[in-house]
Amino acid sequence: MSDYHFCPHCASSLVERADSAADGGRLRRVCPDDACGYVHWNNPLPVVAAIVEYEGKILLARNAAWAEGVFALITGFLEQGETPEQGVAREVLEETSLHVRETQLIGVYEFIRKNELIIAYHVKAEGTVALSPELLEYRLVEPAKLRPWRSGTGQALGEWMRRQGLPFEFVEKAGQ
Repeated sequence: MSDYHFCPHCASSLVERADSAADGGRLRRVCPDDACGYVHWNNPLPVVAAIVEYEGKILLARNAAWAEGVFALITGFLEQGETPEQGVAREVLEETSLHVRETQLIGVYEFIRKNELIIAYHVKAEGTVALSPELLEYRLVEPAKLRPWRSGTGQALGEWMRRQGLPFEFVEKAGQ
């Protein structure tokens, strides 16, 4: 269940209540004040992910919060008022200082563990890499040497590799 414990409208403690059977019977946190009517839907958040092609290689980055040796695609939350294509270009620019010049949709993937819906793109980028403070380092990897993991962005990377005619095997965790 979600982290919400209080109604953001009236500050009452939220209670769990099941939807009707016709609506799936899911448990949701709701405001007990019928006049308020707040329901925390806890829907998945849209995330954009970029397979960044730069100088013929794929750029992978390590987040400052991750263990050493763990690298992944450039990702970020879609913001209000932007299309997924605008969002992926913004994230690549914010996190790497690279400018996206081509964008191709790879697909949409569930990431249930984090309650996210990933919209993944292959982008071709140019410029000079300068990482944002949230990223510690990056690697440029030959496409044939990529090792996608089994969930989230790994599924997108595997699909991209399949489309490129590249053989691959999934690893159990990101960064392996």
